[in-house]
Amino acid sequence: MAYLPSPVDREVVMAFANKETKVPVYADKDSSLVALAFKITDEKFGQLTYTRIYSGILHPGDVVYNSRTGRRVQIGRIVRMHANSRVDVKEATAGDIIALVGIDCASGDTFCSEGTHLSLETMFVPEPVITMAILPKKQEDLERMSKALHRFQHEDPTFRVKLDKESGETLISGMGELHLQIYVERMLREYKAEVDVGAPAVAYRETISQGAEFDYRLKKQHGGSGQFAHITGRIEPEEDIFLFENRVVGGVIPKEFIPACEKGFREAITSGVLIGYPVTGVKVVLNGGSYHNVDSNEMTFRVAAKQALITALAQAKSVILEPIMLVEVETPNQFVGKVQGDLMSRRGLLLGSEVIDTYTVIHAQVPLKEMFGYSTTLRSLSAGQATFSMEFAQMKQVPMNLQMDLVKHSADLRG
Repeated sequence: MAYLPSPVDREVVMAFANKETKVPVYADKDSSLVALAFKITDEKFGQLTYTRIYSGILHPGDVVYNSRTGRRVQIGRIVRMHANSRVDVKEATAGDIIALVGIDCASGDTFCSEGTHLSLETMFVPEPVITMAILPKKQEDLERMSKALHRFQHEDPTFRVKLDKESGETLISGMGELHLQIYVERMLREYKAEVDVGAPAVAYRETISQGAEFDYRLKKQHGGSGQFAHITGRIEPEEDIFLFENRVVGGVIPKEFIPACEKGFREAITSGVLIGYPVTGVKVVLNGGSYHNVDSNEMTFRVAAKQALITALAQAKSVILEPIMLVEVETPNQFVGKVQGDLMSRRGLLLGSEVIDTYTVIHAQVPLKEMFGYSTTLRSLSAGQATFSMEFAQMKQVPMNLQMDLVKHSADLRG
């Protein structure tokens, strides 16, 4: 985003000063401070935060406001980077790109003057499309691996780490096989942490292909006060997202229990009924139900909503979605036929090609599952002369024969 050197009236800047906005602001150096932390790295002396000043002026020792965390931050050293060397500076003004030493923040944070509540638009962070399991080879590698994962997650918002509750495995997720391989190599190089890497797993999703009704009644009695909740409604296919619609009228479900119902529905979509992956593309309509003056509470309606949606998903002919990647291959003309044939054998859809002198650029959509190990295959097909890149394109339904295999494999793992 280019800095506009022409001054902006102070009144224009201050018009944004007391409200949150996602619109970038440009101003002269006399205006309120607005700065964006766009990249962070960890060094032996602490975190190094690369920052762009959009308005105002910044000095070492200034106290600024982090609009994401709501905390005050005192600025220490300000340096200007020159490759791997740095020069201390006494002030940074609008348009400068500098680095802050020892500041605790995340990529995309906005720093403002005290009393100013601005939030600059951050980068778009796509959802991960590939997951691997990692395990330290030795017990002493565990702590080093944990430190590395914490740092990498802090640096890169597209890199995710979570613990699988069922298997106890540590799972890392990212934007591709190479993305994760680089972090595994960095663990060994920078932290001396040796790890074993499990087979890549694709981030599948589940959705429904038709609507279904639900009418679920939770009723339990244990001598004293019991549990009761009754809800009715339906689920419908929706485009790529989860929607909740409340159509309860007449107070058949008290309004204070409606948020608990929505929470139960959202808990249910975290794990689908086919292979346990999150559910997307579902609209839940809550029509009615009933309650008990003593035995009904937020927890009973939350549990009832979760079980109702699980039952409805099983009746709505759930299907599995897989990530489809947009693949671009640049290859010498004499290898075009081999490369295209290989892409089609990977369930790829050829979108077209263009010839540039002695090279051809091939565009295709290929399921991510079929792209594992592609770099090795491409080198073999083209005598090492072809290159490729890929990015996420869309989620698409898995062919039915492959879906049956995935369901069977998931059932075998669960025993």
